[in-house]
Amino acid sequence: MTEHPFAQYVRILGKGKSGSRSLTLEEARSAMTMLLNGEVEDVQLGAFLMLLRVKEESPEELAGFVHAVRDSLSLPGLSVDLDWASYAGKRRQQAWYLLAALALADSGVRTVMHGAAGHTAGRAYSEQLLRELGEPVVEDLSECATALKQGNFCYLPLRLFCPGLQRMMEMRQLFGLRSPVHSLARLINPFAAPHSLQSIFHPAYSDSHQQAAALLQQPHAAVFKGEAGEAERKPEAICKVKTVHNGVLGEQEWPKLLDGRQTWQTELSSLCLREAWCDDNISEYGKYAVLGSIAIAVQLRTPQLDIDAAYAKATEIWSARNRSRLG
Repeated sequence: MTEHPFAQYVRILGKGKSGSRSLTLEEARSAMTMLLNGEVEDVQLGAFLMLLRVKEESPEELAGFVHAVRDSLSLPGLSVDLDWASYAGKRRQQAWYLLAALALADSGVRTVMHGAAGHTAGRAYSEQLLRELGEPVVEDLSECATALKQGNFCYLPLRLFCPGLQRMMEMRQLFGLRSPVHSLARLINPFAAPHSLQSIFHPAYSDSHQQAAALLQQPHAAVFKGEAGEAERKPEAICKVKTVHNGVLGEQEWPKLLDGRQTWQTELSSLCLREAWCDDNISEYGKYAVLGSIAIAVQLRTPQLDIDAAYAKATEIWSARNRSRLG
């Protein structure tokens, strides 16, 4: 019986402590291409993803996977300033990062947020909340240009531009674990924006994301551990931001803004976000989360600014937002 062509990639990862190794960038690219093309059995897909999960994916593997995803995309050519990955969902605090992204859009930053919804129970996702706020969630790729023209912002569901990856992400319910798909999706940057903002679940992943962004020749990228895995500054914690600027890797420590731990929110809703945006009905935690998230994006786009100057600019952007946008 002839060995399946994909078996070689499972074998590389699964030969045990002495025999296994990470995939090279090109091996990862080839393996992901086969996965996206549906050229593997489900049992192979499951084994492959879980072996990667146990090992933890290397920067080269992440970069190879992203290359394969990008090779598969067929997207309109658009000028985008900021790529904002949103794949985690929220369960403890309101989705303050959405207000940060929209305020940046109001300031003229053409922002595309991409993500996936519903893969983890009990979380509120960007797609759902943005729909309730009346912000554009595109249902056809041709709608992206119109959304950006009208409000410098659009949300692009993963299922729309890479359904194969969406299917892999939804297999979380079968595994009971997140797979490397949740990591690599953050690096896709579908419209090749020069600035990419990413969050990770665990601090240990920040180095691999930073190095993968460099391997992908991303001009400017910022990676940090955000609240619940979304790109949202946690005001009550020190925030270490890993950056890439034209191939140069850096790190900056942002001091905490609040003392003490915040209580979990009992209800995550678009109403709370709307009241914060339109009426300044916002908690101290929420305001610091919004300003802190904007400030990281500001410094990503203008790296010569120090932290204080980035916060000052963030405050200006938040104050100048179009309050009627969500009215």
